[in-house]
Amino acid sequence: MTIPSLANLPPLREALERHGLLARKSFGQHFLLDLNITRKIARMAQVGEGDTVIEVGPGPGGLTRALLETGAKVIAVEKDSRFLPLLGELAEAADGRLTLVEGDALRADMAALAGGPAHMVSNLPYNVGTQLLIDWLTGPFRPLSMTLMFQKEVADRIAAQDGDDAYGRLAVISQTVCSAKVVMDLPARAFTPPPKVASAVVHLVPLAPAPDKAMVSALERVTAAAFGQRRKMLRSSLKTLGGGALCEAAGIDPDARAETISVDGFQDLARAFQALI
Repeated sequence: MTIPSLANLPPLREALERHGLLARKSFGQHFLLDLNITRKIARMAQVGEGDTVIEVGPGPGGLTRALLETGAKVIAVEKDSRFLPLLGELAEAADGRLTLVEGDALRADMAALAGGPAHMVSNLPYNVGTQLLIDWLTGPFRPLSMTLMFQKEVADRIAAQDGDDAYGRLAVISQTVCSAKVVMDLPARAFTPPPKVASAVVHLVPLAPAPDKAMVSALERVTAAAFGQRRKMLRSSLKTLGGGALCEAAGIDPDARAETISVDGFQDLARAFQALI
């Protein structure tokens, strides 16, 4: 049997129908089948020949195809075993540049899978996207970049600035570790089946030098307390961590509320908290 090249693979909708595959709500699956859109995402990820890319939740492989077209090597982590035969056909056409890993990305050792420097590019499952991002931001694996699709609401929370309605602990942690920018909005109709919400792609690039891991850990505790009671003044919301004394040590107004404090201000609070513990 002749193995088709990437250019000669059947359309994604046809491949899905042939394999009898439907999206599972329990996995947060919404397929992106328009190759024009997936190719645009691949360009925004700025990956190319010789790069290693980890993709979580490839599903039918729409984004995977676009990434392979750039010449990159792709390591695809898929929890839903129903898609492995379809993805296996894509792997055959990819001339050894697609590695399939069946498993749960929440439990996967990304550094071990990558085996070296790698980019993260994924249309993340809605039900685990935020948790995956937090794990990658605070864990041992430091990707070269992350180009990730989320619900629009989550994407806005990642890139929000102090004073914005969407500003919170996700923005503070993300922007402490990376530069973060929303680079593409997608309406629900771009997906099969259409979700109830719009989506957006965020491009994150780790900052250099990398922030101290102990400071990031302290930042997680400070932001959890501050934004857990965001309507209260910091002297009250941070009471269990030092309250007014912590704020004064960091040079922060104890009467301010969390949403008015910049990312730099929260980093100062985290460093002050480190000095107290």
